[in-house]
Amino acid sequence: MSAEPKTLILTGASRGIGHATVKRFSDEGWKIVTCSREQVPDECKRDPNWTDHITVNLGEPANQEDFIEQANGLLDGGPLHALINNAGMSPKTPYKERLGCLNGDLEAWRSVYELNLFAPLRLARGFASALHKGKGAIVNVTSIAGHFIHPFAGSAYSTSKAALSCLTREMAAEFAELGVRVNAVAPGEIETEMLSAETEVLIPRIPLRRLGQPDDVASVLYFLCSGDSGYVSGAEIFVTGGQHLY
Repeated sequence: MSAEPKTLILTGASRGIGHATVKRFSDEGWKIVTCSREQVPDECKRDPNWTDHITVNLGEPANQEDFIEQANGLLDGGPLHALINNAGMSPKTPYKERLGCLNGDLEAWRSVYELNLFAPLRLARGFASALHKGKGAIVNVTSIAGHFIHPFAGSAYSTSKAALSCLTREMAAEFAELGVRVNAVAPGEIETEMLSAETEVLIPRIPLRRLGQPDDVASVLYFLCSGDSGYVSGAEIFVTGGQHLY
């Protein structure tokens, strides 16, 4: 008899990297529970492995707890094999101007940190028991901007992603006692709807001379949740085409 399919919980699933990740895991036969602020496209609802989607804004602590309760209810006491914290935000001015330390609204900083840092922490805690049962993996989606000054990503976003990188290391040490691995993926310039047209000017700084595709990130996310990375924990993999080398 075939083994029971593994289960993934993924945040920020309605487009871009999240959407590509759903497809990658579905192609491997995983059951998938997702959430995002938006409904998923109708064509995606026909994916038999995409079992449940919860529309929720994880930027609010109460919503985070609601999502944890609903998703644990869907698991029904069963194991969870992977949690990918992909949801994130990077506020801009109406003119797409970078918001730095001098011109960024501090309330906006708090909102960014709530979604980009505290939501991954709360979800990891909330699904710890199910992940322990599944001897699962957590992957946090960080960013190249968390390691280098970025011309377009704002200071709130960059520092929140740097904090998430550090949180990944701390979680890897603590969750190891539960048999759960914790890693991170740091994308560079990935061609999604969130990418501004001005990003094209960065291509000469990328050794591979192209923008990344959502599938490039999804493949690494899958690797870090699969048995092929069974002895990898506390790592952060750059998916940047080599951009982080400069």
